[in-house]
Amino acid sequence: MSKKVVTFGEIMMRLQTPRYQRFIQAESLELEFGGGEANVAVSCANYGLDAYFVTKLPNNPLADACVATLRKHNVNPAFIARGGERIGIYFSEKGASQRASNVVYDRAHSSIATATVADFDWAKIFEGACWFHFTGITPALSDDAAAITLEACKKAHELGVKVSCDLNFRKKLWTSEKAGQVMGELCKYVDVMIANEEDAEKVFGIKAADTSITGGKLSDEGYKDVARQLVKRFGCEKIAITLRESISASVNNWSGMLYDAKKDEFYKSKKYTMNIVDRVGGGDSFGGGLIYSLVTGADNQKALEFAVAASCLKHTIEGDFNLVSKAEVEALAGGDGSGRVQR
Repeated sequence: MSKKVVTFGEIMMRLQTPRYQRFIQAESLELEFGGGEANVAVSCANYGLDAYFVTKLPNNPLADACVATLRKHNVNPAFIARGGERIGIYFSEKGASQRASNVVYDRAHSSIATATVADFDWAKIFEGACWFHFTGITPALSDDAAAITLEACKKAHELGVKVSCDLNFRKKLWTSEKAGQVMGELCKYVDVMIANEEDAEKVFGIKAADTSITGGKLSDEGYKDVARQLVKRFGCEKIAITLRESISASVNNWSGMLYDAKKDEFYKSKKYTMNIVDRVGGGDSFGGGLIYSLVTGADNQKALEFAVAASCLKHTIEGDFNLVSKAEVEALAGGDGSGRVQR
């Protein structure tokens, strides 16, 4: 089976305050790159898949540095279109204890937001591919970005390429009403849908019963109902739900659930209590782990455990990218969560 995975979306410059400083304190910012679908591509490449990231970037040295970063992490940038005015930026202030993290976007009129369907030849991009991944962030950028994503989904479906989507609702980018309209059309082509404990409610109005996100109460039965409703509406093969219990900005419980619609069976992962270094990209690392596992033929339980363990490890790593190896993830998924020095 082909191991070529294609992801599509926006990659941005990430400018973060040092350590845990607030924006008002910082006199310098640390520069990195990151973004939902690029993060997934890096994870897939780390595990040995042939990962391609598709986007549009301007013709300038910052974009060149971004492409070089992708290459460094073994992500193929061959189908990145060039042009437009700018690369998007996001500013990050890490939270701690009871103080939440904060993100400020500066991404209006970025190259990918102003791209058109003419910028991408999806038939060529999908040659030899087995998987296509996008998130709900990308179609939220502009109507053109939504149209490009829809064209990609249709071509992937036509060519027999599996499609996964992380709903990833961002209230700073669009309303629940607009998200429901656009994602409702896109999700008709989705085989594997990924959501967190809030996404299905924010995008499609499907709420888990007996659940309080802020109160840290998550109901397995409630999310089983959510998964079944999503399958009934869109016909997906699998629904994966990440379950985060936020004790504070620094300590979270983390687990996941997977529903196989064909078998009508649910799978639940083990639960990890995490002391967080950086939670940005946590959901993307789950997606990357799940895609890798399904592409390489893992059964449902193993695929879920690998994805949750991968994401647990990402929360210990600065930056957007999950820079862990397959062996490290398998060690944690297999029960070694001691954190002892590896000698």
